[in-house]
Amino acid sequence: MIRAWVVTAAALASNGFAAEVPIPAPPQLGATSYILMDHSSGRIIAAEAADEPVEPASLTKLMTAYVVFKALREGQISLDDQVFVSEKAWRTQGSRMFIEVGTQVPVEDLIRGMVVQSGNDASVALAEHVAGSEGTFVGLMNQYAEMLGMTGSSFQNSTGLPAENHYLTARDAAALARAIISEFPEYYGWYSERDFTYNEIKQHNRNSLLWRDSSVDGLKTGHTEAAGYCLVTSAERSGMRLISVVMGMPTAEARVDGSQALLNYGFRFYETHKLYALGEEITTARVWKGDPPVAALGLLEDLYVTIPRGSYDALTASMDLQTDLVAPLDPSVPVGQVRVSLEGEDLSDVPLVALHAVSEASLWTRLRDEVVLWFQ
Repeated sequence: MIRAWVVTAAALASNGFAAEVPIPAPPQLGATSYILMDHSSGRIIAAEAADEPVEPASLTKLMTAYVVFKALREGQISLDDQVFVSEKAWRTQGSRMFIEVGTQVPVEDLIRGMVVQSGNDASVALAEHVAGSEGTFVGLMNQYAEMLGMTGSSFQNSTGLPAENHYLTARDAAALARAIISEFPEYYGWYSERDFTYNEIKQHNRNSLLWRDSSVDGLKTGHTEAAGYCLVTSAERSGMRLISVVMGMPTAEARVDGSQALLNYGFRFYETHKLYALGEEITTARVWKGDPPVAALGLLEDLYVTIPRGSYDALTASMDLQTDLVAPLDPSVPVGQVRVSLEGEDLSDVPLVALHAVSEASLWTRLRDEVVLWFQ
């Protein structure tokens, strides 16, 4: 049996709302593909050919960095590790950090050389250090991509140099950027560095939006003749963070202008609200044969929604809750659903769970509740 529950926006939170603003169509960019995503809610605000696989160029290094960050988190490597520079890494073509063959370079310097200077040599050196060879590292890249739900992408190297069956979609690039920002805040700051000097060679970050827009703090550029000019960007204004991806732009200036246009559009016409927090009690439920007999119910993660500006007052939340809940209750097992809608459109549908485990009560209590349930 399901018990329904509905509240309006006024009961969701104490946030105010702005006057209604008309929402125009997204800007026209001339890109092969693009996407604009809210980081907190994951909502796609604008997109064009976002699931079309294209050559990613150095956007590939976002996945390389993700794998390296995972290795750091799991203690497999450390920032102080001295990495031996192989001849393969040294000879890698394209953009370079200018590491020297046979030398040893700290992992942290290689990461900054890859992130800020887009060094292909640094990418290969890191791949070899993490996995023993670039080929083995590529296997990790594709495994993590699958775990992140990046179903439209395939990697063949750590650098983004052109290769058969090496491709990325705009949607997957945004999902990857979102994962990096969420999972590795301690490393994300490298993406906002405007320059990095190694071996007495100073190179500037190719993401010129870092100079143009103070709200921008990452992430990565990419360019090859086949891929065109690409850029994954993230910016935060007044607590709202957006991620934009533009791929296949005709010039470096166009990718910057297009990214800026997308970000401005999203911040101007949309707003993001946190409705419920992880661990926040949303409601309670009777738990038959349970100790305690009442369970607090909530969500497994924060719940955000991204909506057109001025439409907050039209939000509604509904809850479908199983009745006759019986102990034991496992906090990982859903006992209902919370749905958030805006004028009939479902924005979010997330599981409702017990915030704490509920164990079985004493034999006497279980027998008593069994009798009560029999006559329900």
